[in-house]
Amino acid sequence: MAQRLALQRLLALPTRGPLASHGRAFGTSAGRRSTFNVQGGSDFQDRVVNSPKPVVVDFHAQWCGPCKILGPRLEKLVAKQEGKVLMAKVDIDDHTDLAIEYEVSAVPTVLAMKNGDVVDKFVGIKDEDQLEAFLKKLIGA
Repeated sequence: MAQRLALQRLLALPTRGPLASHGRAFGTSAGRRSTFNVQGGSDFQDRVVNSPKPVVVDFHAQWCGPCKILGPRLEKLVAKQEGKVLMAKVDIDDHTDLAIEYEVSAVPTVLAMKNGDVVDKFVGIKDEDQLEAFLKKLIGA
């Protein structure tokens, strides 16, 4: 509980009221099956931790300017991998528990997960060359 409060203070996350939920619980389009929005802890467990494929996890927030640049850039590069890697998007305002569990203290934070384990991570924005290297390392290409 103390960790949750510390993270909320650090990120100034609303815990109750109209700002706590933004109603962004919708799926992915048919053209982007390699990218999906995490819907909660059990969804994260099923689709990320238990995934047979490597997964890039993008912890982001709607109010985060760098996230709005990084997210689409990362989605495009993941799509180019043609299913070799998946991308899970986790909104920290909606899923504070996951942010705390994975020690996210700033956004954007991107984790590389393989067989349920975090094998690499970075915080902040990266250019396309750095992102391609990050993905190739995760895939093993």
